[in-house]
Amino acid sequence: MERQSIGLFKEEERMEVKARKNENPHSLIRRFSKKIKDSGILEEYKERMYFIKPSDKKRKEKRLREKRLKKLQENSNG
Repeated sequence: MERQSIGLFKEEERMEVKARKNENPHSLIRRFSKKIKDSGILEEYKERMYFIKPSDKKRKEKRLREKRLKKLQENSNG
């Protein structure tokens, strides 16, 4: 099998996954997807699709903080 690579640009950052010897293409895509997810590129892309007012961002972050805190408290009590 010839060497393959999948790449995606993020401003000055380049994501690349090179195929291993005799690697299944599905495995290559799975590794690439995981690398993209871990780097936060996809999340940033989704956030930039639409403008969100700063007040709405703060409100959303506050809800997420409260949700995490509540979950942590439930786990520590349980």
